[in-house]
Amino acid sequence: MILKVVIDDQLLELNVPEAFVAQAQGFFAKMDADMDRGWQVNREWVERPDQMLRAQIAANKLLTALENEDHNLGRLMAGYIVARLPNVDTVELKPAGETRDHQIHLAERPAEYEPEAPSIAHAGIPRGLNKMDAMAQAAKDVSKVFKMGRQYRFSVYNHATERWEESPAIPDMEQAETLREQAFKARFEALCE
Repeated sequence: MILKVVIDDQLLELNVPEAFVAQAQGFFAKMDADMDRGWQVNREWVERPDQMLRAQIAANKLLTALENEDHNLGRLMAGYIVARLPNVDTVELKPAGETRDHQIHLAERPAEYEPEAPSIAHAGIPRGLNKMDAMAQAAKDVSKVFKMGRQYRFSVYNHATERWEESPAIPDMEQAETLREQAFKARFEALCE
């Protein structure tokens, strides 16, 4: 996918391959787990950043990465935005502004329908479980890897929306199992908090 980024009226088109987004799901899950604990947004502490604010936080990190020519961080932040907002059209970065000043424009619907990647959102889950109960709950909340056509996926139950969210299509079984294990670990750790 191409993510269009505008900085000071300059248009950048960042290539974010679907395979890269699939490989980085563990990193994205860790970002979500960190933000689930609350986040400092400039002078304000936000207890539960919503999906759009999370994308703005990633956009702010993307701006820093572009300014510092940190291509790895830039690729990860662009990937996070694409993974969590699959119908993103353009990201307008405001170098002189604050995190909430970055504008994220969404298309009416995604150009190609892709199910939203699981945010591994931990809102609404039971917390403070002992390790045995947390392991049992995480096993209920993160499905086994399954095959759809030639691709592999797994699902994560989002307690806040009371819906299952599918991972993006993953090209091979071994990679899917690795990403599923990372999602399971993130959910287990959140349940133990």
